[in-house]
Amino acid sequence: MATTQPADLSLLAAARAGDGRAFDLLVEPHRRELHAHCYRMLASLHDAEDALQETMLRAWRGLARFEGRSSLRTWLYAIATNACIRAVERRPPRTLPLDASAPATIGEVPGRPLVESVWIEPYADERLGPDAVYEQREAVELAFVAALHHLAPLQRAVLLLRQVVGLSASETATALETSVAGVNSALQRARKVIDERAPAQSQQATLRTLGDETRKDLVERYMQAMEAADVDAVIELLVDGATWSMPPLSTWYSGLDAIKVFLEEHPLRQQWRHVPTAANGQPAVLCYLWDDEAAAFTPHALDVLTLAGPRIAAVDAFLGHKVLDEFRASAGSLPAEITT
Repeated sequence: MATTQPADLSLLAAARAGDGRAFDLLVEPHRRELHAHCYRMLASLHDAEDALQETMLRAWRGLARFEGRSSLRTWLYAIATNACIRAVERRPPRTLPLDASAPATIGEVPGRPLVESVWIEPYADERLGPDAVYEQREAVELAFVAALHHLAPLQRAVLLLRQVVGLSASETATALETSVAGVNSALQRARKVIDERAPAQSQQATLRTLGDETRKDLVERYMQAMEAADVDAVIELLVDGATWSMPPLSTWYSGLDAIKVFLEEHPLRQQWRHVPTAANGQPAVLCYLWDDEAAAFTPHALDVLTLAGPRIAAVDAFLGHKVLDEFRASAGSLPAEITT
C-alpha cells in the first residue's frame, strides 16, 4: 500500500493548521484525474464539478482523520467515489439515445419529448491534460462510459477503482466500506457487463491504427461536406450501419437511408460552420449554426465522431446551450461565434 511522502506530510501538517495554500498544493496534482473519475461515475460535466467540489470540501474538513497510512491519492479517491455514489442515488442512470429507444423510421421528424435529461454528456479532451495516457483517454470514450452506466453504482465504482484508477482490492474495499470478497464479486459481475456492451476495439486503438494524418483528413472532409450541404459526400464518409443521435432528443437514426433523409430534410437545409476539437478521447466538431438575429454563426451542436477504420460509424450530436457552454469552457479555445 502506498504511503504519503515526507514532503506531503509537511504540507499536511500545515494544512491541518489551517493553511489553505498548503491544502491546495496537496490536492492540486490529483484534481484533474479526480474530475475525470467523477465524470466516469456520473457521465455529466456539471455533476462531476459538483462532486469534485464536495470532495475537496470534505477532504479539507476531514484532514484530521487522514493519518498518512495510505496515499493521499487513495484517500481522495475514496471521498470522491462516495460523493458520486450519493449523487447517483438521487437520479436515474445516464445513457445514450441508442440505449433508450428504437431508431426512428425513415423520414421521422426528430424531437421525441422527454420528461427530464438523462443523457450522457460530452467531456472535453483538454480536461484530461496534455500528458493523459492511452488508458485515461480510453476510459472516457462514449461507448465505455455508456457501458459503465448499465452497472449498479457499487459495481461501477469497483470497476473504475480497480481497473482505471489502479487501486488494490484491499484499498477499494476500504474506500467503499465493504469486504475484499465483495469487491472481487462486484468486479467479476461488472467485467461481464462491460465485455458484453463495450466494443471489441476501443477508439484509441482505432485512432492509433489510422494515424494522425488520416484522422485529420477524415474530420476535414466531414466538416467540408456538412458546410457545403453535400449529403452524398457526408454519406460516403459513413459505414453502412452508421447511427446518428442528437441528445437530449431521444430520436436517433440508423442506416444510410434514414440518415440521408434526415440530413436532407433538417440540418443541411441550414448554414453551418465547423471547428475541429476532441471529446471523450475521440475526434469531435463544434458546429455553428447561422443566427439571423446575431448576424453570426453561434454554437448549436457538438458532433462526437466514432470511427471504424477510415470511416465514421456514429455521430453523436450533443445539443443544448448549457452543455455546449460547459464544453467550450472546458475546451478553452473554441470561439463563442463565427462572423464569416
